[in-house]
Amino acid sequence: METEIKLGFKDAESMFAITSADWFADYCLDPSEKESVLLANKYLDTPDRKASSRGAMIRVRHYTSDEEDYYEFTVKYGGAVSDGLHQRYEWNVRSEDSDFKIEEFKKAARSSDDPDELLDEALEGIEDQDLSVLCSNSFNRTVYMFGFGDSIMEACFDVGKITGSNKEVSEDIVELELELKSGDVVDLKEMADYIIEETGCFPFNESKYRRTINLIDKG
Repeated sequence: METEIKLGFKDAESMFAITSADWFADYCLDPSEKESVLLANKYLDTPDRKASSRGAMIRVRHYTSDEEDYYEFTVKYGGAVSDGLHQRYEWNVRSEDSDFKIEEFKKAARSSDDPDELLDEALEGIEDQDLSVLCSNSFNRTVYMFGFGDSIMEACFDVGKITGSNKEVSEDIVELELELKSGDVVDLKEMADYIIEETGCFPFNESKYRRTINLIDKG
């Protein structure tokens, strides 16, 4: 299960100011080590939005960095969101191309920690030929590793833009994602509370996917 807290900032400058704060070095495992990557996301669904209507998401993500260039297929399903804490079942498969195939994905994803039967439920009744791109977004991500309490987490600084279907309406992505890699969700919450107290940022309950859908639905 994916467990992360999303924090929103008013602008990129105030978000990246964190990396210069005195406390950053206390929790960042190695401030000199960071990963920078461009993420381009396409979200797939049927014309009647069968996947999203049951609480599922199908994503094709293109990773581009100085070191790597590859795709990752992701299905998310179920879970809950509260005070910026997002917890969802998640299955990921790395690929050399962008051609998402349901049965191939399910076969490759069955070694995941999350239940196979929930993955089957998320994709039930959906055929490859029914899927098309529902919406897309892209952003730059800078990743540091944090240690807090007994836990390790990724701190992902995301900056980009969501554009509506008419290309005239857009929203900025300025978001810090704290994703729990190992340890306790209590540590994740305490780390987020500390950052909120220090910076004045705010919990974000809407995913980038949901924000993108909302924008295209506005026209």
